[in-house]
Amino acid sequence: MATRIRLARVGSKKNPIYRVVVADARSPRDGRFIEIVGRYNPQTQPSTIDLDGDKIRDWVSKGAQPSDSVRRLMKAQGI
Repeated sequence: MATRIRLARVGSKKNPIYRVVVADARSPRDGRFIEIVGRYNPQTQPSTIDLDGDKIRDWVSKGAQPSDSVRRLMKAQGI
């Protein structure tokens, strides 16, 4: 099973807030996920990035591939 660490949108219309989730690569963007590993709110100044580094490192060691946007967030947090 190919797992990805990616963003899932949960905000209302014109108010995007994202969860950072671990999901099967075949599931839809806002569909089923395995675990929530963080949050991202681009609306605040500065943007709110809340990632659980231990969970992310654990999933990456198991073979989960972060998406480009999550990789950028991880780099900003120093993970």
